[in-house]
Amino acid sequence: MKNEHRVMTECAAEAARIARGVTADRLAGPTPCQGWDVRALVNHWVLYTSHGLEHRALRKPLPDELTARDFTADADWAERYAAQLDRAVTAWSEPDVWEGEVDLGGAALPAARIAAMVIKEMAVHGWDVARATGQEVRLSEESAAFVLKVVEDNAELYRQYEGFADPVRPAPAATTFERALAASGRDPRGSA
Repeated sequence: MKNEHRVMTECAAEAARIARGVTADRLAGPTPCQGWDVRALVNHWVLYTSHGLEHRALRKPLPDELTARDFTADADWAERYAAQLDRAVTAWSEPDVWEGEVDLGGAALPAARIAAMVIKEMAVHGWDVARATGQEVRLSEESAAFVLKVVEDNAELYRQYEGFADPVRPAPAATTFERALAASGRDPRGSA
């Protein structure tokens, strides 16, 4: 849990940094996620990587009020997101939170797997948002390797639900994080 929490903390800080770089004039722009503009992607990202992450730790379902909310309607949404990420990361700071299962409304998965999948969402959707808004993602090798493993371990599940496209061949000199993006169906060399 110690390594996973360290990666979670780093990915959350990077997600908050990227969010602060999203300007209002970019919200209607395209993203690497087909059919999603920046506003829709940011709302998904904020919901699941901050509120969803905290609720999973507390073993509570997400309330309808949150799932229907346009977080970007608040001028200070990025600061609110950063604060919610901090609460979510704190909720996962106790070792026992990583034990047992999390009920996802009829299906249950191990808590550690849920946390890993949300960490992947922070980083991979963080890249989607960054790419769409002219930013870059900066992750340590440890975090990039963690994200790559989560992508590889869950790629087929994500593809079943159209969360990932078919894998892309990475460049010969691709970084670990670029390999994770390619395995998730994203082209690190492409544009939004």
